[in-house]
Amino acid sequence: MTDLASLPRFDTAHGVVYVATRRQIEAYAPWKTSFANQRKDWRYYQIVEDTIIQGFDYRYFILEDAKGEVRAVQPFFLLDQDLLQGSGEFARRVIARVRRLIPKALTMRTLMVGCAAGEGHLDYTSDEQARWVADCLHGALRSYAKQQKCGLVVLKEFPHHYRQPLKGFASNGYARVPSLPMTRLSIDYASFDEYMTKALSKVTRKGLRRKFRDAEASAPIELTVVQDVTPFVDEAYPLYLAVWGKSPLQFEKLTKQYMCRLGQEMPDKMRFFIWRQNGKAVAFSLCMVNGDTIYDEYLGLDYSVALDLHLYFWTLRDIVTWAMEHGYKWYCSSALNYDPKLHLKCELVPLDLYVAHTSALPNFFLRKILPLLEPTRNDKTLAKFPNFAAVWGNE
Repeated sequence: MTDLASLPRFDTAHGVVYVATRRQIEAYAPWKTSFANQRKDWRYYQIVEDTIIQGFDYRYFILEDAKGEVRAVQPFFLLDQDLLQGSGEFARRVIARVRRLIPKALTMRTLMVGCAAGEGHLDYTSDEQARWVADCLHGALRSYAKQQKCGLVVLKEFPHHYRQPLKGFASNGYARVPSLPMTRLSIDYASFDEYMTKALSKVTRKGLRRKFRDAEASAPIELTVVQDVTPFVDEAYPLYLAVWGKSPLQFEKLTKQYMCRLGQEMPDKMRFFIWRQNGKAVAFSLCMVNGDTIYDEYLGLDYSVALDLHLYFWTLRDIVTWAMEHGYKWYCSSALNYDPKLHLKCELVPLDLYVAHTSALPNFFLRKILPLLEPTRNDKTLAKFPNFAAVWGNE
């Protein structure tokens, strides 16, 4: 086991924060139980570190209390961040021209707390521990970031239920701005037909049934559900890449190794859906399960047939039907593609970014500018959701 005294340390009013590598934290028992209440537990972070590189420098904070007890391990990573990644199309076009001459224009070395492939979480088992973890991190982050020559510190996409434990960030040096939210849908129904009848408008029901009839008029579409996608990854991965390539916002890029290791090392959490027509894979979805919820994480489509077969709606219906049959009550999906989710009666699950510059004067201006750059401003559909106010709210 690594001697904590040999690691870089930062003393705070609430405890000591050490900085470690993966090799150095693997021997600590708290790491092997971290994020146990999340679908993406400690195993997931290890898989991400091993399979999604992209210039990310993965590290870990070890948090020790005044009694010398290690109470949490918090993953983070360093990267060169595009400051306009979430901005509108016009701003991205302008900076693309600038970067022909200055490749690193409006990029900054950044320390990000959270997960490179998914939303962020604190390592906690109680409300008290969540507040303590947040306070320790607040006391150490900017000092360590300066040491690493990082201009920015970001807590990446933390769900809104962390607003209370993280309020010390928002009130003391950090700007809290919304990231593009996830969505969730209640699927506590006996069947997909019952959901359509009770939850959807007549116009939406009619449109969905027409889409399903159109698809059914073609060759049969067959569904396979597995916990390990390894035998099928060569079919599934190109479908994922096709969707990823069309996304207006690209952060992480999954690899085949990532998909395979999820099924091999986290089969209890993983469900892979593959749809085939005439023996050829035409759609793919990487899903995770936790408690009473299924999470539709990444979609893959064959765009040569996706529109004609209405595969987005076909895949959603099949995943929700499968989830209902297996006792799940909620369907969650990732950001973007909000228009159909609005009509399907999904609600928003707000995600927050907490951002600070490591120098006081730039941080003053950054806190003024960030609300003008945050990504939800560029999606007009979001404001139509009944709970849109929660994206900026304090609850």
